[in-house]
Amino acid sequence: MTTEQTPSNRTLQGQTLFITGASRGIGLAIAKRAAQDGANIVILAKTTDPNPKLPGTIYSAAQEIEAAGGRALPLAVDIRDDAAVYAAVEQAVQTFGGIDILVNNASAISLTNTEATPMKRFDLMNGINARGTYLCTAACLPVLKKSAAAGRSPHVLTLSPPLSMQTHWFAPHTAYTMAKYGMSMCTLGHAGEFKKFGIAVNSLWPRTAIATAAMQMIPGVDLALCRTPEIMADAAYCILTDAQFNTGNFHIDDTVLAAHGVTDLGRYAVTPGNTKFLPDFFVD
Repeated sequence: MTTEQTPSNRTLQGQTLFITGASRGIGLAIAKRAAQDGANIVILAKTTDPNPKLPGTIYSAAQEIEAAGGRALPLAVDIRDDAAVYAAVEQAVQTFGGIDILVNNASAISLTNTEATPMKRFDLMNGINARGTYLCTAACLPVLKKSAAAGRSPHVLTLSPPLSMQTHWFAPHTAYTMAKYGMSMCTLGHAGEFKKFGIAVNSLWPRTAIATAAMQMIPGVDLALCRTPEIMADAAYCILTDAQFNTGNFHIDDTVLAAHGVTDLGRYAVTPGNTKFLPDFFVD
């Protein structure tokens, strides 16, 4: 995708993005897309040492971001740790002068029913997904308000689904659904709360399964039937460069791209020519 495909023709040059879970997958893809404009990327993730099951560290991500044209600040942070998150915000401000965009991407998943979900796993998912999103947003808020006052169009973009209170989205994995919907409830509440500050708050979710390391670890998922993280990165870019102030939306990736004139999605197929993709959760 090129900058010319966004109606506003805005770019992210000089903007600072604070991205959780940016060492791999969708978070890294969003970071690299922003880096093409010359953006500054604050990488928040826990992985500092290579893991054969989960490729990518905050340092390898920083190298990829800088190779794409951006500046990177890799920070080893567990977003369940209040003090570490607030310290990361301070480091971002000291390094880049502020924060313009928060991308709440970090997430934990366990597609297990109640009997197969120990409370430790319940706490992990809710601690990272719902609480982590809330914490990072709260920690970034004072800096985002300064960005708004400077006319820099600040944004909070959360990778979470549209809210659909249907039994079939809860019954198979109540704990996971609660955790993901907690992220979406942050979007709903914070969009209304932050509107007066000029801070946009939206969610983005894929229509089809995305080939990430997390998906690879779920039994029965065929990555050949997925799309690549770049579809989410391009959709996020469209949202973040929109000249209009839009807030409180639950965007779906292909719908966003279509609205920006991108209807040929073949480039995002893991398997070239495939048209039968695995649907993602929570999209009615």
